[in-house]
Amino acid sequence: MALEVLEALDSARTQWYHVTAIVIAGMGFFTDAYDLFCISTVSKLLGRLYYFDPSTGKPGKLPPTINNIVTGVALVGTLTGQLFFGYLGDKLGRKKVYGVTLILMVACAICSGLSFGSNAKSVIGTLCFFRFWLGFGIGGDYPLSATIMSEYANKRTRGAFIAAVFAMQGVGIIFAGFVSMFFSAIFRSYYEAPIFSKDAVLSTQPEGDLLWRLVLMIGAVPAAMTYYWRMKMPETGRYTAIIEGNAKQAAADMARVLDIEIIAEQDKLTEFKAANDYPLWSSEFFRRHGRHLIGTMSCWFLLDIAFYSQNLTQKDIFPAMGLIDKDTDMNAIGEVFQTSRAMFIIALFGTFPGYWFTVFFIEKIGRFKIQLVGFFMMSFFMFVIGVKYEYLKNDNKNLFALLYGLTFFFANFGPNSTTFVLPAELFPTRVRSTCHALSAAAGKAGAMVGAFGIQYYTLNNNQKKIKRAMMILAVTNLLGFFCSFLVTETKGRSLEEISGEDGRESELTATPNDRISGAHQDSRTEKM
Repeated sequence: MALEVLEALDSARTQWYHVTAIVIAGMGFFTDAYDLFCISTVSKLLGRLYYFDPSTGKPGKLPPTINNIVTGVALVGTLTGQLFFGYLGDKLGRKKVYGVTLILMVACAICSGLSFGSNAKSVIGTLCFFRFWLGFGIGGDYPLSATIMSEYANKRTRGAFIAAVFAMQGVGIIFAGFVSMFFSAIFRSYYEAPIFSKDAVLSTQPEGDLLWRLVLMIGAVPAAMTYYWRMKMPETGRYTAIIEGNAKQAAADMARVLDIEIIAEQDKLTEFKAANDYPLWSSEFFRRHGRHLIGTMSCWFLLDIAFYSQNLTQKDIFPAMGLIDKDTDMNAIGEVFQTSRAMFIIALFGTFPGYWFTVFFIEKIGRFKIQLVGFFMMSFFMFVIGVKYEYLKNDNKNLFALLYGLTFFFANFGPNSTTFVLPAELFPTRVRSTCHALSAAAGKAGAMVGAFGIQYYTLNNNQKKIKRAMMILAVTNLLGFFCSFLVTETKGRSLEEISGEDGRESELTATPNDRISGAHQDSRTEKM
């Protein structure tokens, strides 16, 4: 029971509007990554500015609880935003709520930099308040961008297009390191200061208070630049046809932006809708898709424990790798420069290539194999780092940097990309945005475990605790490897075939008994 509008979208040749959609959706992810990870480049500066205690003989440092809240509160906002906007994306339409997320991101990025107060408590409290709502807006971008891209794309290149949107996250991480490095270099040249070991007080330049605010506020720029184009995007043809039941409008919208001819089949659409009119929390949904939802949620949860632990704690790992000097051998702005430079290097040579390897190979290798290999290799490299931490730190820092960079590479040429792609393909149009939101929210729950749990082990550069953290992450990734068997390959199939919406009971939606019966039927057919 295939619909003409859906078949036309699946078979449409790749056109300029597909590229435009990737850029529009991708700029949201660029902003998401920048806003989430730029805090890692300036969090130590916040400690020097607001939590310096002369009696310790060490630079000021955010207390562990405050550090975890500053770096993790945006993740709490992201989780709630994913659930809220993901649900609205199915109820109100993808386009109607797509612009709201950007407005929230722009406003809260600016307000984060304007965090006011006369003491450390008020400044940090205001910062955390606005970063929560910044995360709330970022959360909406996950299910909406993935769903919009999957519903626009043809089935031959759908995985690569969704992965390309997500790959902009890697560009955002690089940009976060670059912007922090660029501005800290300017500030360092204009506001020279002695290192901490020579003068504890003068080593913290008061101008650093402007530096961290600038770094955070720049996150508003790319989001603001994208807003107009998001508002010009039409609603996806699949949502208009299947959810709103308006085949004529779907055909007109898609013909306006894509060079395809579509026949509006209103009578056939009514029959199509009736066959798929079951809610998310129903036995029919869980019969068809329950295993996949458990799989996408568990894999994303386990992946983000490792991925966000890597990104949020790398500022603490860099000294052990020899990428930055000891904190007492730097002044405040110099520490920002060295931290952001190290983050930029790791992102450029480890993180960034992994995303684009996925874009280029996902339609050849498939989502399932890339996810399995990625989880396994991450587990292996983290296990090696955990076991040989003292040797790598003291005797072979280059090998340490290589192994650490490879964990980033296989995270992104692996489950960090595929856990974003699969939920946008496995579920029916009626609940696609919500299911992606549930999967992404499970991921952010894992990220919070990294921010509030794993990060605790790395704050004081205690070798035993860092080793323990690496071993925990190695086991986490191994669990992700096994949970990946709950999902399945989706490449080369239409969204309706994958979800069973077109009436065909594929191996993706059939129950185990259905598949066994089908196998027996195939066997009897062959014998005949």
